[in-house]
Amino acid sequence: MRIDRFLWWARLAKTRSAAQAIAEAGRLRIDGRVIERAHCPVRVGNVLTYPSYGQVRVVRVEALPARRGPAPEAQGCYRDLLAPDAASENVSQQGADD
Repeated sequence: MRIDRFLWWARLAKTRSAAQAIAEAGRLRIDGRVIERAHCPVRVGNVLTYPSYGQVRVVRVEALPARRGPAPEAQGCYRDLLAPDAASENVSQQGADD
């Protein structure tokens, strides 16, 4: 499956054109490789790393969606490896150590 379709169908990007822009910006990585093409294939088990709304997002592809369905269905297609709660805990702990 194309990376731009995956980002859109898994609801990691709001529109298909936004998904294409993420892929072509040169900041998206699949398993550590920089991706500069929207048609780059993505497979189950790949780890995607990209900037999103001022923070780095790291997700593992768990399944390839068959359609752009509802949010609960889309969230089953990936696992967020940097949970927002864990990231904010690390920041607060670093601030407490200073």
